[in-house]
Amino acid sequence: MARLCGILTPRLTDELRAQAYRFNVKTVAASLRRQGLRAKASRKFSPVSYREHGLPVSENLLKQDFYASGPNQKWVGDITYLRTGEGWLYLAVVIDLWSRSVIGWSMSSRMTAQLACDALQMALWRRKRPENVIVHTDRGGQYCSTDYQSLLKRHNLRGSMSARGCCYDNACAESFFHTLKVECIHGEDFVSREIMRTAVFNYIECDYNRWRRHGACGGLSPEQFENQNLA
Repeated sequence: MARLCGILTPRLTDELRAQAYRFNVKTVAASLRRQGLRAKASRKFSPVSYREHGLPVSENLLKQDFYASGPNQKWVGDITYLRTGEGWLYLAVVIDLWSRSVIGWSMSSRMTAQLACDALQMALWRRKRPENVIVHTDRGGQYCSTDYQSLLKRHNLRGSMSARGCCYDNACAESFFHTLKVECIHGEDFVSREIMRTAVFNYIECDYNRWRRHGACGGLSPEQFENQNLA
């Protein structure tokens, strides 16, 4: 219980302080224990194994350097699996490392190159089509596909890919998926893909980007961080 409360309480304490309540971390943790409240724990899931696709792979330009001094310098993308009563729903995202904002996303019942392209297209639209951005992903066939690589080239984006089997090369995208699943999905029963779509949309656009405090943003949400630094 103490360990789980320790995961939850720093961010909850920051939220209370932002609303003018004066509590320290130990006080909040003690209150959670008295009420029998705990943070959600993650569950392990092993997706299908990596398969050779024989397509060209981009050089790793990011090299685990996740710091960005401004917007549209470094984006990361990834795809995850979400289980529903109708089968898998696949979610692709694009995250700006400067603010950790999810600037592009797409969902589909099929894990195709179009899924990855749609997420990148949203990011380009939202950020007014910047050029020379490093866009880092894993080596999945969707990202190595002709369609996705052509999209990068057409918009003068710099493709970058992780080393094979090295999840640490794309740790920020992996971390977002972990957060999404712990805070929004685990412990819930999603009987259909449409219900899952709605929950994921609400989490990304209404909770995570707007309100979820992030250590990389100095305890601000991605939206608050951007508003403060772009004012």
